[in-house]
Amino acid sequence: MTAIHTLTPALKQLRLSGILDSLEARNHQAIHGKLAYTEFLALLIADEVARREQKKFASRLRRASFRADKTLDAFDFDRMPGVNRSQIADLATGRYLDEKAPVLIVGPCGTGKSHLAQALGHCAVRQGRDVLFTTQSQLTASLHAARAIGGFDRKLQQLARIDLLIVDDFALKPIRSPHDEDLHELIAERYERAATIVTSNLDVAEWSEAFTANKMLGAATVDRLRHGAHRVVLDGVSYRTPRVMPEAPQSTVAKTSKKP
Repeated sequence: MTAIHTLTPALKQLRLSGILDSLEARNHQAIHGKLAYTEFLALLIADEVARREQKKFASRLRRASFRADKTLDAFDFDRMPGVNRSQIADLATGRYLDEKAPVLIVGPCGTGKSHLAQALGHCAVRQGRDVLFTTQSQLTASLHAARAIGGFDRKLQQLARIDLLIVDDFALKPIRSPHDEDLHELIAERYERAATIVTSNLDVAEWSEAFTANKMLGAATVDRLRHGAHRVVLDGVSYRTPRVMPEAPQSTVAKTSKKP
């Protein structure tokens, strides 16, 4: 039995499958390259670290619940000539995450707000942050459902601890009671403690109008979102331009006149 076969059960027991996957290849590399024992060991450990990091990344990406694989590389800045690319590049570094600052992305339908929000979310995931992408409707529904079964506090703390919460389509629908209270509690809990990205078709000044039952509560919620926020305005050609349908061919059948 070779040394590699002897090591296999021990490596599996220690959950070092990254080393196991590359052990034979690294062994050949060490022999032909005449590597020192420490160099050989360093290669094996690097393989294991890379495997674990990739596993963590895949797990964070799955928990983020992105709708699609939207990245900054795929974002068409040419459609948004007025957008500040330097600002986007700065946001991509994740500095706002350390600041615990909100990012407010506003603009008309189809200008790429959700794409940009998810792209920044992808950057955060790659930086080792926990991210959750959701819509306002989904978020308030999940909080309401948790309250109905007596698990609101637990759900609230779970959402409050996420490094980056992305709320898409904010104020798209009226926020009625008790959803307005649930949303306010969450925003208040995250205020200056964790970063939140919000996208909306409406200007920030109009957001409080969505709180139809309690305008004062709405103003307090929006005030926390606005404080210290980075604001991104997208104003360009919609991505969702409809296709031009081909014209129907004209009939070539000659019309015959009726005889009197």
